[in-house]
Amino acid sequence: MQLRYAFRLYPEPGQRTALARAFGCARVVYNDAVRTREDARRAGEAFPTAGLLSRKLITEAKQTPGRSWLGEVSAVVLQQSLRDAEAAYKNFFAALKGERRGAKTGAPRFKSRKDTRQSIRFTANACWSITGSGRLSLPKVGAVKVKWSRVLPARPSSVSVIKDAAGRYFASFVIETDPAADAAWMPDADHTVGIDLGLTHFAVLCDGTKIDSPRFLRRAEKKLKKVQWELSRKQKGSRNREKARLKVARAHAQVADARREFHHQLSTRLIRDNQAIGVEDLAVKGLARTRLAKSVHDAGWTQFVRMLEYKAVRYGRTLVKIGRFEPTSQVCSACGAKDGPKPLHIRTWTCAACGAVHDRDHNAAKNVKTAAGLAVTACGAQVRPGLVLAQRDEAGSHGLPPEPRAA
Repeated sequence: MQLRYAFRLYPEPGQRTALARAFGCARVVYNDAVRTREDARRAGEAFPTAGLLSRKLITEAKQTPGRSWLGEVSAVVLQQSLRDAEAAYKNFFAALKGERRGAKTGAPRFKSRKDTRQSIRFTANACWSITGSGRLSLPKVGAVKVKWSRVLPARPSSVSVIKDAAGRYFASFVIETDPAADAAWMPDADHTVGIDLGLTHFAVLCDGTKIDSPRFLRRAEKKLKKVQWELSRKQKGSRNREKARLKVARAHAQVADARREFHHQLSTRLIRDNQAIGVEDLAVKGLARTRLAKSVHDAGWTQFVRMLEYKAVRYGRTLVKIGRFEPTSQVCSACGAKDGPKPLHIRTWTCAACGAVHDRDHNAAKNVKTAAGLAVTACGAQVRPGLVLAQRDEAGSHGLPPEPRAA
């Protein structure tokens, strides 16, 4: 499978200027492609092909006075920007026809030069390389210093250079993993586990282990309030306002990075120690519209489950998602009697049928394991047969992924 490995870049002032030029040229070519297709749609004409757009918007545009500066950056960057526009239209039409799963995708829009996040992509034919001194050599940019937090497991097929809202630069490499090496690094385990995700505790396992919720956003609220107040006091368009905006972005980036690191460590530990994992498919979008919205977003359940998915595929584990309407909090895990819904403030309850006293979250974790078919009967047979490996498409996007990255 394919994964992305991200490393921090530290470009010099001249290299930052070259990267800014490349970001701008890629944005202009993307916008020209969207504009050309919109003009064709309004005129009732067929959409121009990718080859025609490449010749018109790149090759011929470089010969004109208004677009001659496109020759100052690598042609591969411009070609990849056209590919991004092509992919955006394909996703849009697939969503209209109902062929694309997930939320509906809107029509491609113009990119703004004021966007706080910029990215470009270099493929193998761009002649980029990693020098002997450990720098990343990019065409028409130079050798950029890289903070290597680990060794790349294989030769990358492409690299994306990303500048985030906090002004940080990252190099995101696409790596093809080796299944044999993954199996050797993480051998088969003998345990199975059911996980109940929550807010009081981030996760409760079926064996009674409770993992506290770090609440990264809640802990940083005082600092965030201060820097956001300072931003609101700055005049719009001033340099001081841009400095204040960077402070806000860096404060939020620290929260997101800490949460991502926590999710990576916990998901890796669960995948390493268990051969099969059962988890509930939560309606995060619905919960995010309630009074618990901030706490739900702070927990980051979707990111955590996504990490479990791709790590299960990579290391040969089994991940089973049970339906969100499964009454895990209403059923007694001892006798199976359904006791009805309970308010959130009730953390322990006694089963009216068998008299067993249950911790709400621990009982739910046991029911998740049973509903996923991971529990066994007294004779050692599974309650529900048939475990299916978690399915996942190509792990890689044009942005910073939820996959392993540098801390």
